[in-house]
Amino acid sequence: MKILFVLENYYPNIGGVETLFKILIERLVAANHECTVVTSQLHPDDPLDESLPGLRIIRIPVSNRYLFTLQALRPVWRHIGTCDLVQTTSYNAALPAFLIAFLRRKKIVVTFHEAWGKLWFRLPFMGRIGKIAHYLFEQLLLKLPFDRFVAVSHSTARRLLEEGVSEKRIETIYNGIDYQEFERPELPSENEPKFTFTYFGRLGISKGLDLLIEAAAQIRQSLPDSRLQLIVPQEPAEFLDWLQGAIQQNGLEDYVVLRHHLSFHDLKKAIVQSDCVVIPSYSEGFCFAAVETVALGTPIISSGQAALPEVVGGKYIEMESLSVDDLAKAMTAAYRGAWQEKTLVRFELETTVEAYLELYRSLT
Repeated sequence: MKILFVLENYYPNIGGVETLFKILIERLVAANHECTVVTSQLHPDDPLDESLPGLRIIRIPVSNRYLFTLQALRPVWRHIGTCDLVQTTSYNAALPAFLIAFLRRKKIVVTFHEAWGKLWFRLPFMGRIGKIAHYLFEQLLLKLPFDRFVAVSHSTARRLLEEGVSEKRIETIYNGIDYQEFERPELPSENEPKFTFTYFGRLGISKGLDLLIEAAAQIRQSLPDSRLQLIVPQEPAEFLDWLQGAIQQNGLEDYVVLRHHLSFHDLKKAIVQSDCVVIPSYSEGFCFAAVETVALGTPIISSGQAALPEVVGGKYIEMESLSVDDLAKAMTAAYRGAWQEKTLVRFELETTVEAYLELYRSLT
């Protein structure tokens, strides 16, 4: 079997999705299948054309993630000829992958990480024109006749159905993690001097950081022996500028700790040392941050939106509604130890990989 992967991001970029596809491709190569990856060049030092046993990686230098949609067309056309199947993901990689697969009559699978529908119009940080454009682009992808839509949770599968995708084209395959990578690190016995709320993850418009900053401003006086730790990247720069400005405008310079570019070990250490992790998202198609936090045994404050009830386990508090007041109430309850608890669910990476392999076999 020869498979072409059209992915906006791939290794050495590190993230849950990138790790999933890296392991999947390694398994395919080990089973004597041939794989080609068309992806973005995220770092100038990454080779544009890299050949490994059973694997070729074509990296496209793009100054803007949206340009990948156009610039991927030619390399996808060039490398699709002998492949049996195309695998892509939402959003920017899906359109060029579908167009070329359709023209060349190749089977194609798209993994939808989430489908927002009209949620686009309720999200912050984006003007009306941008919201309309993103909504219409998502609607276009949902109307394309991919051979299979992989939903990464039952919540995402329901959203695909609601948006008009045929049930027979939907396959639910949860994302997964390698639990050996998330064993709790050994730490000194002393705890952090202040009750620590932690957010970690990307700077995205759906992540609820606007709610979190306002909630922190509400609770800092009533919970003086607490702090908010934000572990975030420094890109997009404009989002980081907004975040730093919001911290200053709310007088939170002494309450919020900003941290960037932690090593994997230091990130795990920070999560384990936290009293809880806050996930105030407007929507989550799966949420690696929640699954990783559960694996490390740290309690979670969850917005309860979309797939979060499927993946959050152990000690948790779920917001009653998606509002600043209810987030502040949940943070206060966490400080007082008023946790709920439910059974842990494991999302094994090996199970995910096997499900993809079975899907590919059924289509070729």
